[in-house]
Amino acid sequence: MTVATATKSPNNWWLLLLQGTALIILGMLLLTAPGLVVTSLIIFLGAYWLVDGMFAIIRIFLKTTDVHWGLLLVRGILGVLAGLAILRHPLIGAVLVPTVLVIVLGVQGLLMGVAGLIEAFKGGGWGAGLLAAVNIIFGLLLIFNPLLAAFGLPFVFGGLAIGGGLMAIVMAFQQR
Repeated sequence: MTVATATKSPNNWWLLLLQGTALIILGMLLLTAPGLVVTSLIIFLGAYWLVDGMFAIIRIFLKTTDVHWGLLLVRGILGVLAGLAILRHPLIGAVLVPTVLVIVLGVQGLLMGVAGLIEAFKGGGWGAGLLAAVNIIFGLLLIFNPLLAAFGLPFVFGGLAIGGGLMAIVMAFQQR
């Protein structure tokens, strides 16, 4: 009979404390200077897309992957073009990228709502129907007001970052 022994992992509570502190700082920055923070994040995103696109194109010639060269070429070209566009016009990117994200979330909300309505009519009950209606309403709001919703995104993420940071700090002290 084999007896399993539990090995104690090193106590790295301070890493969780640092992560929580960083999240709180990011959240405070998003709430107090949303334009500056979003623009900075978009510039980093543009640089990432540019480098990722270049590496995808390089991987075509290195043949170190099983991915078809055509997919790598498309990924590379799109990455380079998107990266250059954002780095060249970071303020437009700071408005456009969150707006596209909001539209994608709106479409997802609509699709989830329709699926929920189908489920409700097939016997899922009034709760499923109610949640489906809420999804459809939020989806439509996001699709018809994407720019307004995009401007609210930093505040939502800021609040979530502060909440997550506080939870991480509490967990760090519990681990200690």
